[in-house]
Amino acid sequence: MASPARTPKFQVSVLGKHAALIILSLIAVFPLYWMVVTSFKPEAEVFSSSLLPQHWTLGNYVQAWKAIPMASMLGNSMAVAVAQTIMQLLSSILAAYAFTRWDFRFSHLIYSLIALTWLVPFQVIMIPNYVVISNMGWRDTLMGLIVPNIASAFAVLQLYNTFKSFPKALIEAARLDGASDWSVLWRTIFPNLRAAIASIGVLLFISSWNDYFWPLLVTTKLEHSTIQKGLQMFISSDANMWGPLMAATTLASLPVLILYLILQRQIIESFVKGGLR
Repeated sequence: MASPARTPKFQVSVLGKHAALIILSLIAVFPLYWMVVTSFKPEAEVFSSSLLPQHWTLGNYVQAWKAIPMASMLGNSMAVAVAQTIMQLLSSILAAYAFTRWDFRFSHLIYSLIALTWLVPFQVIMIPNYVVISNMGWRDTLMGLIVPNIASAFAVLQLYNTFKSFPKALIEAARLDGASDWSVLWRTIFPNLRAAIASIGVLLFISSWNDYFWPLLVTTKLEHSTIQKGLQMFISSDANMWGPLMAATTLASLPVLILYLILQRQIIESFVKGGLR
């Protein structure tokens, strides 16, 4: 039982930690708040220091929607991000299971090579990938945006550690029941690791959604590109359209926010388990 003399100190310590967390949270959230608020400000109030617009307007959203093919670009971004996330998760799950449960020649060498590819900057492989895509006639197509990124070394490394920590007793029990490797993977391991896989999937989705350089290189027409390239259209050497830019950025942030809200339970559960380990 804590002594009365130590109780106030403990309370002060807890209050101090909570105050620090609140301050850090406000610092992290304030730029997003300013982005949303600015999107509703008229042009004359964009540079004002008021926390709320004096005259609310949807003109920036209308202007942003008309300035670029917003609907097609958002659709392209969603298709690319979803396809890449699914393919990266599928290939990473299969690779992680193979590395952790199968003994085959050069497995450590192959795993090391995959780990090394994660350290290679994207700019190194950007031009070779572009040449291949051009020769296949996939410029200005969704295939050209998706195919070069259907595998992720980051996801393989993360899932390898997750699969390696999975209890072997459950796998052996499933094998005694006559389950095949495919059944063990999808009926035993996958249901118990959905939280970890979901959290990695969110990171992969965000990475794909925010990709800018590859769509900029592969696509020439805005209607064939992603929303990240469209945002750059509001910034020029002559003038910056801050209001429409903030409106378009707000719209571009909504899918990621919605995805997090849907999967937040799995994400938090995964982070908590990772912290406990």
